[in-house]
Amino acid sequence: MAATNGEDIPSGLHSQLTSLRHRVEELERENQRLQLLVSKCRCFQKVEDAKQRHNAAASLNEICKIAQQQDATIPAEVAKNFSSNNSSASFMNVVSLEKFNGLCADKSARCSKHGLAEQPGSQLSIVQDCAKRYVALKVMYFGQRFYGFASEAQMEPTVESEVFKALARTKLLVGDRINSHYSRCGRTDRGVSSTGQVISLYLRSNLKDSGGTIRKEEIDYVRVLNRVLPKDIRVIGWSPVSTDFSARFSCLSREYRYLFWKGTLDTSAMQNAAEKFIGVHDYRNFCKMDAVNVKNYKRQITNFTISSCYQRSDADELWAMTIRGSAFLWHQVRCMVAVLFMIGQGLESPNVLDELLDIKKTPRKPQYIMAPELPLILCFCEFEDVNFICSSDSRRALHEHLTIEFQNYMLQAAIYHEALTCFSSPEESLYEPGKKKKGHISLLLRPTEPSYEERRAKLEMKASLESTLTYTQDKRSVAN
Repeated sequence: MAATNGEDIPSGLHSQLTSLRHRVEELERENQRLQLLVSKCRCFQKVEDAKQRHNAAASLNEICKIAQQQDATIPAEVAKNFSSNNSSASFMNVVSLEKFNGLCADKSARCSKHGLAEQPGSQLSIVQDCAKRYVALKVMYFGQRFYGFASEAQMEPTVESEVFKALARTKLLVGDRINSHYSRCGRTDRGVSSTGQVISLYLRSNLKDSGGTIRKEEIDYVRVLNRVLPKDIRVIGWSPVSTDFSARFSCLSREYRYLFWKGTLDTSAMQNAAEKFIGVHDYRNFCKMDAVNVKNYKRQITNFTISSCYQRSDADELWAMTIRGSAFLWHQVRCMVAVLFMIGQGLESPNVLDELLDIKKTPRKPQYIMAPELPLILCFCEFEDVNFICSSDSRRALHEHLTIEFQNYMLQAAIYHEALTCFSSPEESLYEPGKKKKGHISLLLRPTEPSYEERRAKLEMKASLESTLTYTQDKRSVAN
């Protein structure tokens, strides 16, 4: 029995080894068959051709740069050598010698040749076989769910972060945000909405592709982006702009609108007081002071009107404050509105604005609560020679989208109105004109925040202490 088992074991191993050898041969044949299929696949050939074109284009670019520096064209012999030394002979067939020498010509001459010289933002640059142009986008958003517009605060979601997600998803962003030369017109706070925010950056373009083909129609940036943006953000226009354009510093004026229910407010007193804001003033008592980054608190207000929106809800009426200026400080609009509300309620005299705008008399800001952020809208940003484009199809889609959203909000309002009918109206108003709220303290008698000079002195003292500490630590480390 033992001998029999000893003979069976080697024979069993031999049969397994033979089976494995056959299996390896089958896999090798299958591998050869798959390699043959891949070599015949058009996708594989396109990838290989793209690699060869990229390498050939890189070499051609270097030769062009040298030729430009020496103010010369490429000799035919060099072109022939280039063609023979590169496997991408098809690339040299597509780019003839004349076109090859034309690549080294002046950029403005090429744009003029194709009728692009007069178009702002048509300074085209080929990046990874993709043309780009500098454009301005007008953005509308409803800020209830966003942590402001800018994304620096590391809070999500922000309007800016959602816009860049859409740009990445649609492949419109060439490179990254740093290389896109990005700028924004304004930084609205959490909950603030806008119907006219403007940003500028480089985007992918159809005007010219890597093969030199001029295309008649540009990408419809409005339509493409609105397909992927969330429903509370919409791009409503785009415009080509010059490369020295800045959405922030090229802006001539900005206009905000603050909505409110009139109630028992004395709007005439508010309007008379609001006119004191018009002109150039130091608004450090009407903002959240940023002593680290802001040194000049003077701003110019060109228009400040308070008017009815001609919309009513029961016995109340919707009104709006419209404020236009060259630029605004952090929370400036909401602070101005808060003080005007106190004047409209009869809690403060309009003369309090004179005191707060006089920095010598009132160098420190009294402590008071800003107006709520929800009714504030950035309505308009003014630029010179910037005309935003929106195709008829995109405009129609925008109108349909906003109509649906408006109807949905009206349904919600109707539900709340239905809920109100469950309760009877209060017999007397909570506020009586001419009578101050219980516990109201005059602004000029309230505790104050540190002045700008005190904040700067504190910052400088902190910097001096940190510098001394660093010097001491370095000296100890050298001694050791």
